[in-house]
Amino acid sequence: MPRSSYLFTSESVSEGHPDKVCDRISDTIVDAYIAAMPEARVACETMTTTNRIVIAGEVRGPEEVLDQVEDLARGAIRDIGYEQEGFHWQHAQFENLLHPQSADIAQGVDASGNKDEGAGDQGIMFGYACRETPELMPAPIFYAHRILKLMADARKSGAAAMLGPDAKSQVTIAYHDGKPTKATSIVVSTQHLDESMTSDDVREVVEPYVREALPQDWINGSTEWHINPTGKFVIGGPDGDCGLTGRKIIVDTYGGAAPHGGGAFSGKDPTKVDRSAAYAARYLAKNVVAADLADRCTIQLSYAIGVAKPLSIYVDLHGTGKVEEEALEKALGEVMDLSPRGIRQHLELNRPIYARTAAYGHFGRAPEADGGFSWEKVDLADALVAAIK
Repeated sequence: MPRSSYLFTSESVSEGHPDKVCDRISDTIVDAYIAAMPEARVACETMTTTNRIVIAGEVRGPEEVLDQVEDLARGAIRDIGYEQEGFHWQHAQFENLLHPQSADIAQGVDASGNKDEGAGDQGIMFGYACRETPELMPAPIFYAHRILKLMADARKSGAAAMLGPDAKSQVTIAYHDGKPTKATSIVVSTQHLDESMTSDDVREVVEPYVREALPQDWINGSTEWHINPTGKFVIGGPDGDCGLTGRKIIVDTYGGAAPHGGGAFSGKDPTKVDRSAAYAARYLAKNVVAADLADRCTIQLSYAIGVAKPLSIYVDLHGTGKVEEEALEKALGEVMDLSPRGIRQHLELNRPIYARTAAYGHFGRAPEADGGFSWEKVDLADALVAAIK
């Protein structure tokens, strides 16, 4: 029997965290290639450290985009807010090592003759949805993201101008009868530009945003607070710690509440199933829950490089299902083409919509008018119900 009462913790990191700086740069480059050529291929990795930016990877697209890469990277860093002595958008050294995509990979992925477009790599991808929040996301990761997003908005508006771009949050939620009920501990570590600020000073700035982020009755006198628990946090971002693309895959997804296949998202065009199939799995899981077929849903998809059809579709409804999991597995393959091409067309992924995903989670976000976060729509619920019947 699953436990009904327990504590569960998830963390988030801000857009100024060294790894997230790299995710943002890599996805900005993906957007630039796709904007110039929707069928472009991009696998872009970024590394940042003290006043240095290094970009490497494989691309196939208009050559003129290569000339824009340095400006794109510096623009992303400027938007995040780094104008510090140890990491400055304008003065950091820059190196671009992008090169053409491997012909061996291209021949396996490209459509030709009777062969449909294949997956860009082998792998397993998971999607998850539950009823813990209106966005059908696990509560700990959803609220950890929300704390940092509110802080970032306040920093950029000037309301909390003393805060720096680098920050982390962690929220521990108590579950009773399987439902989230309160926050037992809250951790926030945030860079501050005023060296004289103490942990108490930082808490005075941060606490209102934490309280705004969480449900009103989830914080009480027994909630533990740890705000900048190590003390001063002035040196932050890539000046304080080396950053790499793709190192925050649990932050990007479900905060540990669901399995992860291991593949990162940022820096990859949507032919890479690490990204597109993970989006499709979230889309399907969310529609299962939205259709009231279950209260919790985990979906696994698996692929082989160069092969269009998924090798397997697995569904776990965690004992909350109102339909048989085997029947649902069959229905999912009927209501959506889960080949790489089918996913891209259904979710309209060949658009420059990825830089915005690089911080505060790829899931649990509102669908946007230009197609951003299209995988968060619940427009497949009726079709799923019909397919089951």
